[in-house]
Amino acid sequence: MEGENERSQIKKMKEAGELIRGIAIIILVLAVLLIAVPFVLGAVGIVVGFLVTLAIFLIKAAIVVAVIYLVIVGIRAVLR
Repeated sequence: MEGENERSQIKKMKEAGELIRGIAIIILVLAVLLIAVPFVLGAVGIVVGFLVTLAIFLIKAAIVVAVIYLVIVGIRAVLR
């Protein structure tokens, strides 16, 4: 009886250790997510910001080219 009781307690302690290990892994994953996610989102924000800035620059360049073209066409029409 005594040996069975000790084995039962040892088994319960091993199960408790596995439970604590599982909880610790979950807490570690949550901590990593809380730390890593803002960095990832920041990097994505930088890339998106760069792409938006590039798109705005290209639109401005296209407008300048279109205005120059219209001025040249207008001058050519007046000279004819």
